[in-house]
Amino acid sequence: MRRYIVQRVLAIIPVVAIVSVITFSLIHVVPGDPATILGGDQATEADIERIKARMGLDKPIYEQFAIWFWNLLQGDLGVSPASKYPVGKQIVQRLPPTISIGIYALVVQALVALPLGVLSAWKANSWVDRSSMVFAVLAFSIPVFWLEYNLIYLLAVKVPWFPALGYEPLTEGVGPWLRSITLPSVCVGLISAGLVARVTRSAMLEVLNADYIRTAKSKGLSDTVVLIRHALRSAAVPIMTILGLSLAGMIGGLVISEQVFAIPGMGRLIVDAVSNRDFPVIQGVLLIIALSYVVVNLVIDLVYVYLDPRIRY
Repeated sequence: MRRYIVQRVLAIIPVVAIVSVITFSLIHVVPGDPATILGGDQATEADIERIKARMGLDKPIYEQFAIWFWNLLQGDLGVSPASKYPVGKQIVQRLPPTISIGIYALVVQALVALPLGVLSAWKANSWVDRSSMVFAVLAFSIPVFWLEYNLIYLLAVKVPWFPALGYEPLTEGVGPWLRSITLPSVCVGLISAGLVARVTRSAMLEVLNADYIRTAKSKGLSDTVVLIRHALRSAAVPIMTILGLSLAGMIGGLVISEQVFAIPGMGRLIVDAVSNRDFPVIQGVLLIIALSYVVVNLVIDLVYVYLDPRIRY
């Protein structure tokens, strides 16, 4: 068990190194000279040289990477040329709204998708199964912004239960905070629930045909005990995988939702950075998104050990 955990943690090191190299290379592979782009059309040669010196672009590329990586190890992601503000502080300020919506959406996703997937597998080829899969297909097909605008019209304009725009931090109170993130979280959670419901159904169908499930039924156990305690736990590995990847994807995938609801999160930071050609911010955001996938995958791997004891061997 301990050896497995150590192996999984050590496996992160080369992944993080590769991610760092790719993230650093971003500023050098985009078309055009970054200093010229940041300087604008009115910049003179002297202005461009000053930008290169300030960003360290006048040094050899290996020296640039060494300085950037050393600063990264100290938690320094650089300074934004557009806002003249440290990139790390910008990301820290924008993370709470995105993480709040992501976790809330994950809860909505799990509460909707898991019962639908379990019921579909239990009542396979019945009207319950078909109805659940129709919902899953619709969730796949509906654009998230269409659902968001409709819920804003219904629940923020016609019936003013939730605010249409903006974000209230948790420091302002639990009630205002929940109200401000409910609509985007519900929209994202419902749209993402379709895939999880289909994965849950497929995993449960495989488990429900196993011999030990028939043995549990023959012992007189109730359907609820068989489905939840025996079948769902055995099918939890692929379900946990898709749920974990959904959470990691939400950190960088809330661009549309944060634009629709005017929420100052990571999604809007990405849009603003791309619009301003703010390369240090783009590098910092991409690095955080990549590391979120790495951390979530590590947590999922460790959870596997408790869900399926066979992995320990």
